Amino acid sequence: MSTTLEWFKSSYSGDEGGQCLEVATTPTTVHVRDSKVPDGPTLGLAPASWAALTGWVSR
Repeated sequence: MSTTLEWFKSSYSGDEGGQCLEVATTPTTVHVRDSKVPDGPTLGLAPASWAALTGWVSR
């Protein structure tokens, strides 16, 4: 079993170098990082917390 995370950005993100988040998911955690600093810190959220956050942001 591979432990490497597969990171992705939103399809709405461009390649202009703006402020973007990348996300990688596992069954128990949604990992979030700054796309400009891939070796920097990450934030791990429970899937329910990620769903609540994205729901709030989209309103």
